[in-house]
Amino acid sequence: MTPHNRSSIFAVALCLLVPAASRCQEIIVAPDHAQGIYQPGQTIRWNLQVKGVDVSEVSYILKQGGLAELAKGKATLSEGKGQIEAKLDEPGWLLVEASITTTNAKPLKTLGGALVSPDKIQPALPRPDDFDAFWQGKLKDLASVPMNPELAPADAGKTNVDYFKITLDNIRGSHIRGQLARPQQGDKLPAMLIVQWAGVYSLQKGWVTDRAAEGWLVLNVNAHDLPIDEREQFYTDQAAGPLKDYPSIGNDDRETSYFLRMYLSCFRAAQYLTERSDWDGRTLVVTGGSQGGLQSFVTAALHPKISAVMACVPAGCDLNGPLADRLPGWPMWHWQVKGKDEAKVRNAARYYDVVNFASQVKCPVLVGVGLIDTTCPSPGVFAACNQLRGPKEIVVLPLGEHGEKNGSHGPYNARFNVWKQTLIKGNPAPVK
Repeated sequence: MTPHNRSSIFAVALCLLVPAASRCQEIIVAPDHAQGIYQPGQTIRWNLQVKGVDVSEVSYILKQGGLAELAKGKATLSEGKGQIEAKLDEPGWLLVEASITTTNAKPLKTLGGALVSPDKIQPALPRPDDFDAFWQGKLKDLASVPMNPELAPADAGKTNVDYFKITLDNIRGSHIRGQLARPQQGDKLPAMLIVQWAGVYSLQKGWVTDRAAEGWLVLNVNAHDLPIDEREQFYTDQAAGPLKDYPSIGNDDRETSYFLRMYLSCFRAAQYLTERSDWDGRTLVVTGGSQGGLQSFVTAALHPKISAVMACVPAGCDLNGPLADRLPGWPMWHWQVKGKDEAKVRNAARYYDVVNFASQVKCPVLVGVGLIDTTCPSPGVFAACNQLRGPKEIVVLPLGEHGEKNGSHGPYNARFNVWKQTLIKGNPAPVK
């Protein structure tokens, strides 16, 4: 998974080279409401347009919650244009899969999305009664382990910026590995914690030095207990070996989940920043996309000094979504049983689900949510956001897949920059 047009149009293009010219084939699916948000019982229309292919109809499948098939059929085109209509009488998400057969007999597919009363969507399962007690116990376990910060200075590759590789101790003999940067000038600085999207990879120096050049004290931590700057083959071998399918490691027990160490590493990273003498004591922002969005929510729920969250397409939302007839958020534990006891996996998931952390987040939150994101689906993200207890700004991306494509995350990125520029000055979050 990777992180992140003001247009309401989602288009997938297949450009085919032919001997005489380059011809672009695409289906355009556009909800007739700019944000793709509707009320129960309201007619939902997707406007269709097909370019570069002479066809008279588009095949489609309509799914509620991305799972349950509501209808299928063919939409007739006139001069390459047509419509698909639907209704939903309750809060939820509709996903339309549109397809045609191109001139070379290859299928061309695209998605369209719509939300109905998303502010009313609730988690698939209730919060465990002992949720808070469990995590307070884990924070107590972490507190018994000395932090033992080790900083190794290195070349920042940028003037007026100091850069360090950093290691902190974590539970059960594990470590937190990351990179720290700060401007060379300034005694008291606003802080930013950057947490990473899914996968196994190195950390790029510019991710912290660019922010430090703007004036931030910034810490970026690896999601794994791995060195941050090995050769690419090292991470490839880890991903194919001990960290293969890491999200499902130990996921049948809340005590053994791979994410236990990861969540606590985020808390400790935030705590480290608050204990530095160069922190301004006021601004501590946590940010990330996808798995990083998951970690951002969790950090803000566990650490009281987080002052703002900025998360795009956050993962980990409504992990048991299929119990409410909708796609679960990555890492989709509801289905990741792999021979384990299904009931144990699904119960353990409740202790790692963002929807159950969200009610403890009281600071301002900026969230980006994609209407055609099937990795971190929009109803689960809204189920989490609807639990937040502080100010929130939800940027709906009508053409947003999970990853950034053709500027699909542009509206979120624009608001991210506004928030970042406001928060660094010590001003309140500019929640719309």
